[in-house]
Amino acid sequence: MDAPAAPAYTVPVRTLCAFAAKTGDLDLRFTPAPSAAEGIAGHRIVATRRGTAQQAEVTLEAAWRHLRVRGRADGVDLARALVEEVKTHRGPVERVPEHHRALHRAQARVYGWLLAAAHSLPRVTVRVLYFDVDRQTETAFDETLDAAALQAHFETLCGRFAAWADAELVHRAARDAALAALAWPHPGYRAGQRELATAVYNAARSGRPLLAQAPTGIGKTMATLFPVLKAMPGQRLDRVFFVSAKTPGRRLALDALATLQAGGARPLRVLQLVARDKACAEPGRACHGDDCRLARGFYDRLPAAREAALAALVPDGAALPAVAAAHAVCPYYLAQEMARWADVVVGDYNYVFDSGALLHALVQENGWRAVALVDEAHNLVPRAREMYSATLDVAAVRAAKRSAPAALKRPAERIARALAALAKAGDAPFEVADAAPDKLLDALRGYVSAAAELAVQAPAALAGDALQLHFDALRFAELAEALDPASSQFDLTRRPGLRGKPEAVACVRNIVPAPFLKPRLQALHTAVLFSATLAPAPYQRDLLGLPEGTAWLDCDSPFDAAQLQVNISRLSTRWADRQASLAPLAALIAGQYRERPGNYLAFFSSFDYLERAAAVLQAAAPELPLRCQQRRMGEAERQDFIASFTEDGRQIAFAVLGGAFGEGIDLPGTRLVGAFVATLGLPPVDAVQEAMKARLDARFGTGWDYTYLVPGLQKVVQAAGRVIRTPEDRGVLHLVDDRFGRAEVRALLPGWWRVQRRAG
Repeated sequence: MDAPAAPAYTVPVRTLCAFAAKTGDLDLRFTPAPSAAEGIAGHRIVATRRGTAQQAEVTLEAAWRHLRVRGRADGVDLARALVEEVKTHRGPVERVPEHHRALHRAQARVYGWLLAAAHSLPRVTVRVLYFDVDRQTETAFDETLDAAALQAHFETLCGRFAAWADAELVHRAARDAALAALAWPHPGYRAGQRELATAVYNAARSGRPLLAQAPTGIGKTMATLFPVLKAMPGQRLDRVFFVSAKTPGRRLALDALATLQAGGARPLRVLQLVARDKACAEPGRACHGDDCRLARGFYDRLPAAREAALAALVPDGAALPAVAAAHAVCPYYLAQEMARWADVVVGDYNYVFDSGALLHALVQENGWRAVALVDEAHNLVPRAREMYSATLDVAAVRAAKRSAPAALKRPAERIARALAALAKAGDAPFEVADAAPDKLLDALRGYVSAAAELAVQAPAALAGDALQLHFDALRFAELAEALDPASSQFDLTRRPGLRGKPEAVACVRNIVPAPFLKPRLQALHTAVLFSATLAPAPYQRDLLGLPEGTAWLDCDSPFDAAQLQVNISRLSTRWADRQASLAPLAALIAGQYRERPGNYLAFFSSFDYLERAAAVLQAAAPELPLRCQQRRMGEAERQDFIASFTEDGRQIAFAVLGGAFGEGIDLPGTRLVGAFVATLGLPPVDAVQEAMKARLDARFGTGWDYTYLVPGLQKVVQAAGRVIRTPEDRGVLHLVDDRFGRAEVRALLPGWWRVQRRAG
């Protein structure tokens, strides 16, 4: 009897060539490359110029043993036996490094063989075409090769990849077997935890996105990771992305994954992605072989490092950097490579949702069935707005001009003049428009073009403030050119400047991230967004671009009203009443502490309010142990602040709502016995917020709620959630503002809270 055929392994052309044909240095001088949108637009321009004689985006595939190689050729002219690989770029084509060109040739030649094999062509003209997105010019490199030569090239690459593919198939089988047998790692479920896990499992099965509001302390991390991992074998899921806005959330995910690995999921490969500045082993060095030893010959040493790194894909964050050090490769870019081969990737939101998101690009390239678990998802709206906004400050432009080489001084001056003209064009301190002025965009494009040419002639000269302006100008122009008034705006802030002359700060400000996030969510098999503060569901659907059919779950709380005494004070913390509130607020805090000494957190709307309240409390009750969050605290200072909340400790700590201590910290038991929230958490009423309110009102009819009320109450509930962390905890919460008694405000507070009395 014949042996059963080996299972097929499908590999995209891009992945095959990146694995088997990339050599030489890591070199980022070819970047910043055109954005994804600019690349798509460039490909469309090229396709339009070719007319009907040439087909665009032609799917081709061929097999070699048990490998199935497939991809989409940018252009195919069958009558001429021509295949075209289009690469968009900026600046002179000569700046494209030779090892990049070699990779591009390899991709084009693979497409050449796929075309020859599909149509029995004796020879094919293989073209690599470079399209300059700024000048809209084309530079083509053609070679005509016999089918036999193309086939030999194809089979050589497949031969280099075959052993890795075999190992990947073995790994996938072992992983799926382990996950199918995986058991819940705890003796039982907390209240509401099974409900959440079931809903997440159903989302993974159906592909229907899920919004899950689950109370702090329910064990959301394990209740989302476990069911998705259990669903992986049956649903043929390729990858799971656990993304969070803050480090503590990612740490909880890694801890949960370590627990699951210890419980039987050992084959599971886990990768943590960290920011470049934190991962860099050669700070101060540029990312190319002429300056950094770890970039020099990076792709020559990568195969051995990649092989060794498979064993380092564990929740221990030190394992992968150790492999990078042993093989003398850049740890940051080794992690980027291993994102292709990990089963679970833990990282920041930007890896899935930003315009240049690595994981989103890999999903598209490989056709993965991937699930994104979005931790503390109430942070995604403000974070996504930041991702798709850009600011241009004339002060930064002047700084770049002062330090810029001669070739960039005049282009920088053009930007400064364009901003100066906008500053002089009116008297209003803040103006909003539906589009950025053409003169400003022309000046930005001029600087970008000049900087690109300088990068070829004297790469080391483009540094510091001049380099930063290059990045800022690229980003600003990209967002300004794609600006849709329904979701973003151009605004201008005027302020007094040098010698009394007005200065301008220009901004492309995103208000509704939905148009940017929607395609990223659609590329996933499904997404689960979870937090203690997601209500109301329409707010999340409208602003994030989730479909109408998105499931909603509001989990039962594991806590009961007896655990948390909730008091609403009749004091007003409005701006006009703050001075009058200080003495009674200090009395309230002192009285609560004397009634039950312990660790307390008090949250304020600003450092100014915090500092004034601290002064009054110290004067009225100097014996009380008071600690205050300081402005611009470093990481070590923040850790010291949290560490001061010891078991059975006694202190009153003041912090700013929405800051480092309002969420993402865990203080169970007597590490925290009470909290005061002396603010409704509403953003300040200013020109920026009012412009946002107007746009949201025009689009959804909910301007006040979406701009002020919902974001404010999310911060309040997050801060209050620090008090009760386990079913054994007991504590007190003082909501200090008379507006907490209003029905529309109470509707956004957790349902298990019960107000027991009203303080005066």
